[in-house]
Amino acid sequence: MIANTDKPVANPVAVLREEFDDWAVLFDPDSGNAFGLNPVGVFIWKRLDGHHTTGDILKELCEHCRDVPGDAESHITDFVKDLMDKGLAGYQI
Repeated sequence: MIANTDKPVANPVAVLREEFDDWAVLFDPDSGNAFGLNPVGVFIWKRLDGHHTTGDILKELCEHCRDVPGDAESHITDFVKDLMDKGLAGYQI
């Protein structure tokens, strides 16, 4: 479980290739797997720098986007957990 005080960080070996319309492909060279990210996923990925909590990311998302759903923080947390499960994010030690 990710606590709201945790500050996740992207795996530095992962490669984000931004495509058209703010979509991107996230490539894991260790596994050879690639994942498509929608614009919100790209927005979150760019904030996985070890300085932002999920609450911080939600606040920035609300400042930059309209119609953010009320359960957006749980979606952010689930997305970050999924990245962690795939080895694409973690926490700085």
